[in-house]
Amino acid sequence: MKNYIILLLTLFLVVFISVAEAKNEEYEIVSKLSNEKITLYAKNIGSLYRDFKLDFKGESYFRPYWMNVTNPAYAPQIYYEDINKDGEKELIIILTKGYGTGVLDEEVHVYRHTNGLIDVLVDNPIAIINKSVKTSLTTNSAEIRLYDKVYKIDISPIDIQPANMFDDIAFGSSIHYEVQDNQLIVRVSGQISPASFVGEIVIVYEYRDKMYQAKSIEFQPYN
Repeated sequence: MKNYIILLLTLFLVVFISVAEAKNEEYEIVSKLSNEKITLYAKNIGSLYRDFKLDFKGESYFRPYWMNVTNPAYAPQIYYEDINKDGEKELIIILTKGYGTGVLDEEVHVYRHTNGLIDVLVDNPIAIINKSVKTSLTTNSAEIRLYDKVYKIDISPIDIQPANMFDDIAFGSSIHYEVQDNQLIVRVSGQISPASFVGEIVIVYEYRDKMYQAKSIEFQPYN
């Protein structure tokens, strides 16, 4: 009898844990545009939202490999605007895969709707920077050369220890996408030490040759 009771308790615990895990992995709403009937669902798995489902005006799409942090302050952003000036709205979804002090890892997905949602390629901002921006770094100054413009920043007041100084200005620890005035924009910070930044590269995209490419690139120094 004792063994029978132990067996029942064990089975109960297994079922309870399985139900709890299944419930924890149910879809929940993580972002939506109610006026446009666009809702984004995901499962909370291991402190990240994964296995996304997108309801777009009555159509459902699954994106199992997307991920986003669960902090509500970094919830997925949804835009439905005409960003390529063709008179039709595009769907833009911005995900945050990680964040921290001096770190912001975002990715963007852009879709046009033609008999269903069709993914449109967005040029990688780091690749754009590597092709367009030249930099140099000394103990006293940081220099950014962007086409015919040269930006020189005096970094001596920052008082960075030589052991912490990077060999050159690094881009990529903070990548932030946004949509402003019907334009897709990305801001990529320039870093000279683990805790020091000199400014950001701002890229405005345009639709060209069936993808979103850089329309303009500028450097904005931090004060």
